[in-house]
Amino acid sequence: MIGSCGTTLFAAAALAFAVPVLGAGPTPAAPPAPTSPAGPAAPPAATASVAAPAATADPQVLLGPVTREQVEAAVPAWVQAGVEASPDVAAARALAGVAPGAEVTVLLGTWCSDSRREISRLWRALDEIGATSGGGAGSGLPFTLTYIGVDEAKREPAAAVAAAGLKYVPTLIVRRGGREVGRIVESSPHGIESDLLALLSGKAAGLLTANPKLTAAGSAPPSAAPPRP
Repeated sequence: MIGSCGTTLFAAAALAFAVPVLGAGPTPAAPPAPTSPAGPAAPPAATASVAAPAATADPQVLLGPVTREQVEAAVPAWVQAGVEASPDVAAARALAGVAPGAEVTVLLGTWCSDSRREISRLWRALDEIGATSGGGAGSGLPFTLTYIGVDEAKREPAAAVAAAGLKYVPTLIVRRGGREVGRIVESSPHGIESDLLALLSGKAAGLLTANPKLTAAGSAPPSAAPPRP
């Protein structure tokens, strides 16, 4: 504390001043500090760098490429949301049989309840069929899934936000041959595993959403998709 340090300093100064006045003679010099035979102390070991999402002021807001493990570690509520989800297992199994080669980009907010509800349900669906969340070779899925965390203003990471024309999260964009065939935005109208299956199988295209603001705006009205079980 500043007060304690100040008191200690004043007391030491008064004692040093009092010694010559009392005639006690000069204060003997202190013996030199012993030196260690081992030489100077070794510098601290360097800390190994670990790949992680971009840091933010809020540790629960992950930016840039993320994995399921990173999201669930940062926000444990996502784990509970997956436990409580009830996906259509038949639709989930059908995901493993779609034509190979598609790419699914998932833009999500780790801070967002819609993202937590939808993406945790998707992960639970993949768990039900023994598939991994990233897809690709050896994953049990013939397509890949890439996850990108965005901030609450949906401005960062700027390049990914601009490329997706992002307005709502979560947004899942399905591409084949580099061309977008459809997307699911904010809330899936028929269950995320069912709507993703519809886009990947070609039974639906364009915008799939349960957000009335998007459908009323007429921005790429949703295509037909199988009814929610």
